[in-house]
Parts: sequence; C-alpha cells; structure tokens
Amino acid sequence: MTGSRAASFDGAIAFAQDLIRIPSLPGEEEELTRRVVAEMEALGYDDVWTDELGSVVGVVKGGGAGATVMLSCHLDMVAAGDPNEWEHPPFDGVIADGCLHGRGAMDIKGPLALQTHVAAALKGRITGDIIVAHPVFEERGGWGMDHLTRPDGGLRPDVVIIGESTHGDIAIGHRGRCEVEIVAHGLAGHASAPDRAHNALDLVPAILAGVHDLAARQQSDDVLGAASVVATGIDAVPASLNVIPDRVTVTLDWRILPGDTKESLLARVRDQVRPHLERMGAGGVEVRAATELQRAWTGIEEDRLMLSPGFLMSPDDPIVTAAARAVGTRNGTRTPARVRPWTFATDGGWTCGVRGIPTIGFAPGEERYAHTNTERLALDEARWGYGCYLELVPAVQGAAGSP
Repeated sequence: MTGSRAASFDGAIAFAQDLIRIPSLPGEEEELTRRVVAEMEALGYDDVWTDELGSVVGVVKGGGAGATVMLSCHLDMVAAGDPNEWEHPPFDGVIADGCLHGRGAMDIKGPLALQTHVAAALKGRITGDIIVAHPVFEERGGWGMDHLTRPDGGLRPDVVIIGESTHGDIAIGHRGRCEVEIVAHGLAGHASAPDRAHNALDLVPAILAGVHDLAARQQSDDVLGAASVVATGIDAVPASLNVIPDRVTVTLDWRILPGDTKESLLARVRDQVRPHLERMGAGGVEVRAATELQRAWTGIEEDRLMLSPGFLMSPDDPIVTAAARAVGTRNGTRTPARVRPWTFATDGGWTCGVRGIPTIGFAPGEERYAHTNTERLALDEARWGYGCYLELVPAVQGAAGSP
C-alpha cells in the first residue's frame, strides 16, 4: 500500500485534532474508526482492516524475522459532560497555551495519533512487524481487546505497548476492576401499609457493614499497592417513592489484584456480609458480578462481565529495562525512565493479565487530566514522546526477540 502522506509529529497532532472532533462513546466509534483507517492507508501501512467489533488494525511489515510489537490505544472515550463547563470546547481540538485541548486529548486520541504516525515513520527501519491495534469498548471493560487477542484466531504479538498516559514513565501493570452487585430481596407493598410488606432497604445497613469489613481486609501487592473496594450505588425497585421496594441492589467498585477471579471475589463478599445479616435474623442475599449488554457499532451484541483484569510485569524483565533505557528522562542525563504501575485499568489486563503477552505502557500526558473537563496534552511533552517512541519500539523489539 503506497502512502500519500509522510509520517511526522506535526501530522500526528493535526490527526489528533481531527480525532477529538469526532465523538466516540463506546458503541459509537464508527466515524472515528473510518478516520483512523483512512490515516493508516494514507501513511502507507502494508495492511489495514477492521475486525468484527469495529476495532482498527494496521500492520507495518519489518524487513526481517524480528519480534512483532503491537502498539495500542483505544477508540472510545468517556462522555464530555456539560460543554459549558470546559475552558475550551470539548470537541474542537483547540491548541492553546502550548497544549492540545479537548475530550481525548491525552486519553487517548493524542497518543493514538502519535502511535499511528510512529509506526509509519519506522517503516524500513525495523526487523519485525509493527501491529497498530486500536480497539473499541476499552472504557467499558475491554471487549475490543479481549476479542482482538482471543486464543482462537486473534492477534499474538511478542510484546505490547499501551499508549495510556504515563507522563513519560514506563508502566508495568495496574490493578484490575470488578463491579459486584449485592441484591437484597423483600416483599413490595404500598407505603401506607408497611406491615403488609418486607422492605428490602432494611437489609442495606447490614450489607454496608459487611462491605466495610471487606474493605478493611484487602490484600496488598508490593508494587501495585492494596486492593480497594467501596460501595458506589444503591438502587431500589420499584422506584416509586410511595412503594416499599422488594429489591435493592448495592453496587461495589472493586479494584482488584492480578490473580483475583470472579469466584474468589464473590465468595469473599458473601463471607463478610453473612454474619451481619445473621445478627439481624435476615436471610441471605444474592451476590453476583455485574454484567452489561454491549452493542458494537457493527451490530454485534454480547452480555459482558464487568471485570477488567489486572497485570504486573517484573521491573527486571529485559523488555522493561530495555524500554526504560530507550526512553530515558527528559532532563537529558541518559538516566533510565522511572518504572511504575498505573493507578487505573487499561487493556493491558487483557494482553498480559489474561493472554500472557509481555506488556508495558508509555505515553505523554498527565493522568490528573484524564476524564476531566480540563483534559489536555502538553505539546512539548508530546513531541518528546514521539521521538522516544522511535527509539522505544526497536528497543523492545530487540529485547523481545532475544533468547
């Protein structure tokens, strides 16, 4: 495929502005997908396609038998909220005060644009292939990456670089996330006659006491820190305020460690809630992992478990140390980049935590701007990051291909 456009940092930023101007909530990434495909084709990628869910994959072929590196960001974004609350309009892609502004500027359309151009810029300079895979539905559990790397017919690179914000550090893992629902059942009735009903809300204090005990008994990892769990929602059904509810659902947000499974998590919830229910003479409650019916823009639907896996690479892994040396620090002292985990979940939980593919993260951008109405990407840091990627990809390719 012959390209009509040369890869460059300035071209990547112009591309990022275009991407910001295309809203792309989970399940609504079609227009953005087509724009990314067009950019890859214009840059001369050797192969470009979209998969069944609408994720984008492009390949830049290497000149030999080197390891295959996959660069990955994601196509979907979180909602922008009230545009009047933004300093700059969320979908204008404004450049001001040395920064690119807007929803997705650093999470993750800015880094997506950089990765897309970097791969094209490395054509003819690498021994192994570069796969650039930008999946759908990362913000809602990672369906796109789960599908892209499925054991039967999925992508299987030798190493993955996730383009989530690291502020120039090398990220080696993160906690995962699971939504758990605790469902209390009662008997509905008219609020004027409470003696004829069993109010499911009466069980909530016992449930929350159990959650409090659970939160105090979380396991910890030397690198990732402690797991954490907190109640984030209470929903009563029926919702009418003159009806005593017969079902109440308490939702937990649980930041989990690698190795945690759905079964082990649910068992721990039951163990902590049961004594509090028994003390009030109440029966059991239903404990389940939350699911969500997701519909890709291609029309495919699937009921997805709301569980994003965690993962952790060893700081001494040759891929990690090669990456840290290649990136270095911005002060010019040739000191290796700082190695640390992310505080949030990424698609690396699927590539490494589930599929076992060595995975690291690198991207410009400050995490504190993610999912806020001040989202921005500093252009000087982005330019530095673009240059680092040109060294990073060959470095990890060499480390992944070493015996």
